[in-house]
Amino acid sequence: MPLSPHLSARPPGASGPEPLAPLLELPGVGEAVTSARESIDRLLSHRVLRRQSAAVTAESALRGARASAALDGVDVPLATLRAGGPADPVVQGALRASLGVGELVETWQRAPLQALARLHVLAAADRVPADQLGRPSGDAEVSARLEGLATLVAGGSRAPAAVLAAVVHGELLVLRPFGSADGVVARAAARLTLVGRALDPKSVSVPEVGHLERRAEYAEALAAYTRGTAQGVAAWLRHCCTALGLGAREGLAICEALLRR
Repeated sequence: MPLSPHLSARPPGASGPEPLAPLLELPGVGEAVTSARESIDRLLSHRVLRRQSAAVTAESALRGARASAALDGVDVPLATLRAGGPADPVVQGALRASLGVGELVETWQRAPLQALARLHVLAAADRVPADQLGRPSGDAEVSARLEGLATLVAGGSRAPAAVLAAVVHGELLVLRPFGSADGVVARAAARLTLVGRALDPKSVSVPEVGHLERRAEYAEALAAYTRGTAQGVAAWLRHCCTALGLGAREGLAICEALLRR
């Protein structure tokens, strides 16, 4: 499995070098991280968020769920989701996971594996038997990688939120720890990381839309990440930062739509 060297995280609170620091040295990654942060900052400065941030957060969750389901092969109109959505289990799972992000931020920072289990329950409730919900693979290598990822999330890394979110997203897509709804879980966990690390504290950007807009690139970058080469990891990180920028643009569109009401 790729990237295990990048997940040799130090225990939370321990001193020592930043384990994800080498990722910032990869070609184009530092610039991409800066650009993504600037895009999110522009969104967060929008005047609508002073009084209507809850409405923007709710709409972001809805649009994120739609895009996440589309990335898993089920594309439905936003109007349909606003009406409750179809009975399709992929769509309903994406909705539940997206809407559940806000309640899981503290758990994600304190007990990431517990939060992942809950996300899987939300995402896969109608797709697998109840006794399989929230239960990751017992494979030893998968378990070790998940433990390393959890250590990073729970304080073992102080890397920029955009980098950590991309690592979380990529690792979960590669590992597919639950064997069902892993894409929805990965995208929701990436969003949790952006919120928990205060890059997008109110969850008003829609990075899932960015991934959907660059769908072919998303698949290509993930394949590159899976190979574990420096070039492949860099391609994935740059793609995720591009998606963040596009997600911030989507958040601005939500704000502007609220202004016109």
